[in-house]
Amino acid sequence: MTAQKPHAWTQLTRKMLPFADAASANLPLAQLLRLSLFQISVGMASVMLLGTLNRVMIVELSVPAMIVAIMIALPVLIAPFRALLGFRSDTHRSAIGWKRVPYIWFGSLWQMGGLAVMPFALIVLSGDQTLGPAWAGEILAALAFLMTGLGLHMTQTAGLALASDRATDENRPRVVALLYVMFLLGMGLSSLILGWLLRDFSNLLLVRVVQGAAITGLILNLIALWKQEHVRPMTKTERNEPKPTFAKAWSDFMANGTAARLIVVVFLGTLAFNMQDVLLEPYGGEVLGLSVGKTTLLTAAWSAGALIGLAYAARRLSAKTDPHRLMSHGLLVGLLAFPAVIISAPLGSTILFFSGAHMIGVGAGLFAVATLIAAMNLPVLENAGRGMALGAWGAAQATAAGCAIAFGGSVRDWVNTLAMRGDLGEALATPATGYAFVYHIEIAVLLVTLAVLGPLVRLARRTSSKPDQGSGGIKLADFPM
Repeated sequence: MTAQKPHAWTQLTRKMLPFADAASANLPLAQLLRLSLFQISVGMASVMLLGTLNRVMIVELSVPAMIVAIMIALPVLIAPFRALLGFRSDTHRSAIGWKRVPYIWFGSLWQMGGLAVMPFALIVLSGDQTLGPAWAGEILAALAFLMTGLGLHMTQTAGLALASDRATDENRPRVVALLYVMFLLGMGLSSLILGWLLRDFSNLLLVRVVQGAAITGLILNLIALWKQEHVRPMTKTERNEPKPTFAKAWSDFMANGTAARLIVVVFLGTLAFNMQDVLLEPYGGEVLGLSVGKTTLLTAAWSAGALIGLAYAARRLSAKTDPHRLMSHGLLVGLLAFPAVIISAPLGSTILFFSGAHMIGVGAGLFAVATLIAAMNLPVLENAGRGMALGAWGAAQATAAGCAIAFGGSVRDWVNTLAMRGDLGEALATPATGYAFVYHIEIAVLLVTLAVLGPLVRLARRTSSKPDQGSGGIKLADFPM
């Protein structure tokens, strides 16, 4: 008997299901969705470090802003080691055959441990202390932030490498899109839930909420990694063979001109898009006179823009557009977004301000997804696997984001001090001057990023006539619109 073709209606559910086309025989949809849970855990930890605990330390616990800034910056110090973590997961040897799973697991433990001791460290940091030296709070809080940051970076690097290992060249872009959406979903849901839980703040409630988040992250990561890595048991002889050194692997990786230029583009582009992270809401309140309720809507506008950036990537990748060209599209959107934010002040236009913030989300989301796809598609070298490539991508992105936030806030304060003293002239003696100065710097860095990206785009154009080797595209059905 000949096999019957499936009826069209049996394929309807699959076509309508978000990200159904991201699955493959090697990575079924159920396993892919389960694996993506590690991004929700990472998103939750990111919100805790950069948002919830930031506000709690300054407002409820009355910790000096300089101490808060130092604590938030500590996880960024670990970001450059993501390339090393990725390399170690590439070359890890065990009798079972695991490479990525041990790093996801131990990253989960570090993340949970850091968050578990975090609330007690912050309470001591606030001055609520009866025993021990006066500097105990600073040391304990620093260790908690470092532990959480290390766990976050280790989990995400190994998780992305595992997803890239299991994805095929055809569906890898769709897998990237799913993982990015899950990260945004984790950040969005966590910010809402944590804000609601901490609405009636107390020290005891802080301990319960933060430790609850710690155990939730561990459970999500445990579910994500369960039976995900295909293993091949290794003999004792194989385990004892000499391993490549990180220096040699890094040298081989950077010898690839495309990879080295891509990392520079990731750093510069992320730097350009993230200087405004701590400035948009104060800009809306101080310059445009918006209420707290209205400025909090900026996060929603940015997130909606990031999802639109994903949808645009879906359409272009379906048309076989090279990821490097998509990066240029994201940068061009940024070149439209920042002038809109700058002009909104003299015009007093709230609509223009929110439109600019929305376009920043579009450009940043499109740029981040395109760079991640390009990193995943880098050729696997003998001494430098996908773990190193994704680690280098994550290191460049996280380091640039941390530097951008610190630089943007510092420059804004410095320029505003000069402006309000009258050192820059009467016309610039307004609170908007410092913000506008930073936005102009971001425009300049975007232009520099476009210049550095140019050779990669030209290379993509020269090879566009060749048969496609793995841009399977993302269909609009992939996105839960």
